Amino acid sequence: MALLKSITVPLGTKAIDFCLKGTDGKMHSLADYDDKGVLVIIIMCNHCPYVQAVDDRFVQLQGKFAEQNVQLIGINPNDGTKYPDDNFENMVKRAKDKGYNFPYLRDEDQSVAKKYQAQCTPDIYVYNKERALCYHGQIDDNWQHPDKVTSHDLHDAIQALLEEKKPSPNQYPSMGCSIKWKE
Repeated sequence: MALLKSITVPLGTKAIDFCLKGTDGKMHSLADYDDKGVLVIIIMCNHCPYVQAVDDRFVQLQGKFAEQNVQLIGINPNDGTKYPDDNFENMVKRAKDKGYNFPYLRDEDQSVAKKYQAQCTPDIYVYNKERALCYHGQIDDNWQHPDKVTSHDLHDAIQALLEEKKPSPNQYPSMGCSIKWKE
């Protein structure tokens, strides 16, 4: 497991369109979420211990903010052949087992993750209504111990946008496993 951090993507960068199959069996695109005031794109996977440690927090955030026009979307780009835990069948199983209340999409050819310049899982991007990047960083300051979190970075970024404010410019990179790129 190679530990990587997300790279700096300039704030204001526009969200990249996609058309990906979800664990619900439907195709999803960026336009499907035009009605959402805040869109959170999470490059994630099944087998990464960093994602496994925080995916319940993603479920909690979606549950908390769903009524406020916020949508989280998980996208898995990992090579599902060399890493079968991350194949589509296992994505469906994980989404069901973990109670994902947000779309979990398969980036089979990895083109979406590459366009987003994703580096690790999780790699988190928060967009405003105009789909300009407003936050790109960690979920919080303690991925291992949720009871010891003192800085709720992703929550605070979403809350700021809902209050029509800018998220803090002090954004710390997300960290996690390297994306398992195909050769």
